[in-house]
Amino acid sequence: MTSTPTDKRPLHPAELGTLAVMAWSGEHPDERGDLAFLLAYSLGDGPGGAEGTSAAVRRLLENTGLPPGGPVIDARTRPSFPLTLLVEAGQAVVNMPHLNAQCVVPREWLAAVEERGHAYFLFATVPWPEGTPGVEMTERTLSAFAGDEGVLATAAHCLLPARSLRS
Repeated sequence: MTSTPTDKRPLHPAELGTLAVMAWSGEHPDERGDLAFLLAYSLGDGPGGAEGTSAAVRRLLENTGLPPGGPVIDARTRPSFPLTLLVEAGQAVVNMPHLNAQCVVPREWLAAVEERGHAYFLFATVPWPEGTPGVEMTERTLSAFAGDEGVLATAAHCLLPARSLRS
């Protein structure tokens, strides 16, 4: 089933509020070792508050071809997919129409990406005001948000191939 964007109004970046990206790695049920994860989310501080921010994120994702609540999209099999992941100098850079984001990644994350060649990208439509960039995050806090059924069910999910400047 393909989702058709219902709202084609121009998106103003301010509507998204403060966006952040967080990286971690962890075990995956496929038993092939750790998987690198990237979580993108808004703090919910856009001019429309948490509800308006959530709607703006949904609109951004739908217009990009990443349906919130949809299936996991495997961008490794779609060369013209509008999201890319660049891994270079200990950082992950996600580029998509209208925005790009980067974050410093831990060594374990880099090892998982090198082993698998991709990362699991999750863009939450649910705002996370507690996920303030630069503030120390416990594994428990991250797990409570990133593993929440409501967050997962309304997020966009994809596997992004990792590229570097040398590839």
